[in-house]
Amino acid sequence: MMDFVLGHINYWLIVAVMMVGLYTLMSRSNLIKKLAGLAIFQTAVILFYVSLGKVTGGTVPIMDEKYTLYSNPLPQVLMLTAIVVGVATTALGFALVIRIKEAYDSVEESEINKMDEQD
Repeated sequence: MMDFVLGHINYWLIVAVMMVGLYTLMSRSNLIKKLAGLAIFQTAVILFYVSLGKVTGGTVPIMDEKYTLYSNPLPQVLMLTAIVVGVATTALGFALVIRIKEAYDSVEESEINKMDEQD
């Protein structure tokens, strides 16, 4: 049992990072902290997919007579795309937070909701 846990330590760490991001996203009322939690969660998902693509003893997928076991490059390629999309999404989120700050003079979700209810 202990060998199983230690053999999959990267997955346990990924789950821990994912839960930190999810907790931050759900428990904070500050919009900037929510975006940070979302970025942490996204990083954990990317690490998970990259971990799945690694094959123990595998090499890069270059056809050669002396290699028979290859690592799958598809998860890494897909996660490069996910990183680019994540950076763009986070930048857009921060731009929206700036506009919310200008309009409401606050980035706290509860204060923004109170102002909306008063209007």
